[in-house]
Amino acid sequence: MSESSVQNILIIGANSAIAKALARRHARKGDTLYLLARDGDALEQQKQDLLLRGAAEIHTDRLDVNDAVARSECLDKAWQTLGHIDTALLCHGTLPDQQAIAHDWEQIHREIETNALSTLAILCHLAPRFREQSQGCIAVISSVAGDRGRKSNYVYGAAKSMVSRYLEGLRGELLPAGVHVLDIRPGFVDTPMTAEFDKGLLWSKPQRIAAIIDRAISRRRDVVYAPGFWRPIMLIIRCIPEFLFKRLNL
Repeated sequence: MSESSVQNILIIGANSAIAKALARRHARKGDTLYLLARDGDALEQQKQDLLLRGAAEIHTDRLDVNDAVARSECLDKAWQTLGHIDTALLCHGTLPDQQAIAHDWEQIHREIETNALSTLAILCHLAPRFREQSQGCIAVISSVAGDRGRKSNYVYGAAKSMVSRYLEGLRGELLPAGVHVLDIRPGFVDTPMTAEFDKGLLWSKPQRIAAIIDRAISRRRDVVYAPGFWRPIMLIIRCIPEFLFKRLNL
């Protein structure tokens, strides 16, 4: 991290529930935040809220992560504005209806572009800059869904698996430069995106996930399951033989 006690934090997908919870934690620390998301009005509302919570400065910009030109321009502007970035948090994504898109290539491609390819494109832009400054953290929200291809969400899972494998390689590449790369794998999170789902014991609030992420960054963890009970759950799921796994309603 930088020598200053005030951190420069870039959050992409800043209007998501987990991103908002993370932003509030950093605001209370007095950090400077640069927020990128599609909805400019929601960003402005969030900006005012975060300033009241103690943020040193708030910068916002509208970004469609699938717009290649806008991606480059927004990220360049963020670096120019902040000078350096201590932590970049990638929180954007969508949760598709597997049954609705299962055999529609256009929709599948759109979901993979949003949940995987846009993330890889952003990482391609961020990695050289972090390497050059020889410090900082790149933290990306993937998902436990990427650990195995379940028939209930295999398009989403495939996209998130791609992200996790990419982060694994990037982590090794940036290690000599002292850059921390964190793969965040939440389980079920109670957010507007999952409003239609029945909630149970395995569900968590965004605030809990944000606290776990904050702690994982400070401890320089490589991979964090959020909450931690998802690690043994997914270990068991990964160990189920394929002849049995394909028959399960997971």
